[in-house]
Amino acid sequence: MQTSSEKPLVQASASDAANHLPVWKRGIDLICCVLALPFLAVLTAIMTVITKIVAPGPVFFRQERIGCCGRRFWIYKFRTMRVGSDTNGHQAYFKELIGTNAPMVKLDSRDSRLIPGSKLLRASGLDELPQIINVLRREMSIVGPRPCINGEYEAYQPWQRQRCDAMPGLTGLWQVSGKNRTTFEEMVNLDIRYSKTKSVGLDLRIIAMTIPALLVQIYDTRVGKTPEKTVTPVSISRVRSASPLQ
Repeated sequence: MQTSSEKPLVQASASDAANHLPVWKRGIDLICCVLALPFLAVLTAIMTVITKIVAPGPVFFRQERIGCCGRRFWIYKFRTMRVGSDTNGHQAYFKELIGTNAPMVKLDSRDSRLIPGSKLLRASGLDELPQIINVLRREMSIVGPRPCINGEYEAYQPWQRQRCDAMPGLTGLWQVSGKNRTTFEEMVNLDIRYSKTKSVGLDLRIIAMTIPALLVQIYDTRVGKTPEKTVTPVSISRVRSASPLQ
């Protein structure tokens, strides 16, 4: 898969981004990373063997993303697509979603770029596990909005870029409140609300709800179910007191 060479409209230093990571949040990140490292080591060994058999090439995939305050950084994932896969189709699909009220369903069910067995890996979120390296490097947090690619960021309206006011995360309010069942606008609103109301209690609640949310994704993938538009009430009541969105 190729990466975009376009530059975002906003850039920030590592220190600017670090200022958005409270001490309590960094503590949660480090505890989760310590617990996850053994799983990452085992999964890396398994993925190394599987990848060499079904899709020769690198085990890990690296892509430039936009993080907190518009900071550019390299995100790490287990490779789930064939080497050299083109991203133009994904970018066109995303631009279409921005202007519609359709659920943000992934293209996985009909994406010929995926290597065998990768649909379930992506549905379970395990392909994102290497991002604990990004968390250790203070480029991401365990909880926060998903980091977008350059082209997506540049397509945002100014108010939508507020979702980048928080450190990007592996899981977040959007992920446990519907994810593929929500629209683009609902995702942005949830991410902005999280950035304005993050707290120890909210982060712990989101972490606790992540596994049930992933199980729903896995089920939908296994049965080939098309998500309907709906936003579950999980954690939304927690952020109703947030400032009105502009």
